[in-house]
Amino acid sequence: MKAVLKDCVIADSDDIVEHGGYHYFPNAHVRVELLERADKTASDLQCPHGVQFYDVVIDGERHARAAWRYEAPRPSMSHVAGRFGFWQDVEVG
Repeated sequence: MKAVLKDCVIADSDDIVEHGGYHYFPNAHVRVELLERADKTASDLQCPHGVQFYDVVIDGERHARAAWRYEAPRPSMSHVAGRFGFWQDVEVG
C-alpha cells in the first residue's frame, strides 16, 4: 500500500494497520524528510493519545496537517504506535 501526494510517494509498505477507516504505515516506511511538525491546536492537546500532526511539504508546497501519529497512545490504540496516518489530499491505496 502507498500514500501518495502529487505523484510523490510519501510512504510504501505491506505492513499496514487499519483503524477507524485510516491506514497506518510504520515509521520506517515513511519518508519523514517530507514531513514537518505542525503546531498543536487546542483540540490536539485534548487528544488522550498525544496526537502530533505533520505538514507534508513537496517541492516547497505545504499540505497542512496531512499526516499524523500518536506519541503516547493508550492501550486501545497501541496497535498504531510507531505509525503514521494520512488524510486530506494524500491518496492511500
